[in-house]
Parts: sequence; C-alpha cells; structure tokens
Amino acid sequence: MLYKFAGKQPAVGEGSYVSDLARVIGDVVIGKHCYIGHGAILRGDYGRIEIGDGTAVEEGVIVHAPPGELNRIGDRVTIGHGAVVHGKSIGHGAVVGMGSILSIWSETGEGSIVAEGSVVKLKQIIPSKVVVAGNPAQIVRHITPKDEEFWKWGKQLYIDLARQYLDEDMEPVA
Repeated sequence: MLYKFAGKQPAVGEGSYVSDLARVIGDVVIGKHCYIGHGAILRGDYGRIEIGDGTAVEEGVIVHAPPGELNRIGDRVTIGHGAVVHGKSIGHGAVVGMGSILSIWSETGEGSIVAEGSVVKLKQIIPSKVVVAGNPAQIVRHITPKDEEFWKWGKQLYIDLARQYLDEDMEPVA
C-alpha cells in the first residue's frame, strides 16, 4: 500500500482512504478526505506528487511525475477509472474522464473536464472551465452550471465513500 523509496515516504491526510490494493510509492502527499481506489498506482519515485483535499483517484489510475519535478493535482479533482496522469498540474475541481491520458508536462485548468478516453498531449495546456475531447484533446464547449452541479454531487460521493471505507472494513469472503 504505502512504500518508502529513495529516503522518501508517502504522507496521507486525515480522513483519506487509500486502498490496500493501491500502491503509493515515495514522494507522494495526499490531502484530507481523498479516495485512492483499488489498483491505483501513485509513483513518486523520481518526481513528487501532491494531491489536494477531497480528490478521488479511482480504480486503476496511474499517476507519475515528470523527472525531478512536481505533478500537482488540486482540491476536489476526480480522476476516472483507468486514467494515466503524467502531467504537470490539474487545477482545482477538474475532472479527468475514464481511460484518459494526460501526457508529460501537460496542464489541465481549474474546473475543466477531460472527456473519457481523451489524450492530452506532451506539454498541452487545457484552459480553465472547458470540456475537451479527442486525440489530441480539443475544446468542444465551455462548462455549464449543469456540469458544475453534477460534478459537485459526484465529488461528494467519493468523499463520502472514503469515509465509509474508513468506518467499515472490507472483509474477505471465503
């Protein structure tokens, strides 16, 4: 689950759940009330990863940092199942859809949505409050109040799930 590497070890904030099936390695800081799902891999081996409060890193996500640099993921970010995040930053409140790829040194703006299966290319910058889709990811529209309302609900769902996992242990079934 949590692994020390090269003299650095992960730090996990109060109220955060990290699955025992996840791998969090080295220089990784996880904020408060986060959800780190089963099978997620956060590799802080040759770079640093910082994850803000209330963020969900769902099942099968891989997060890595550029060599010798920081990959900063903001507060209340949702990273969908199976995404690969090797970027420089993801702004507060952003959503990274399932199966998306955020390539090395990419930046995703605050409140933006990267649609499922999209590819944000090397050093590509996604502005704030837009929806992007495709390969390479391109702006398809601006965020709406309906988007914000839906994702506010979705983000709280994972904050609540983290609390539930902490309160109720999983039990193996024989």
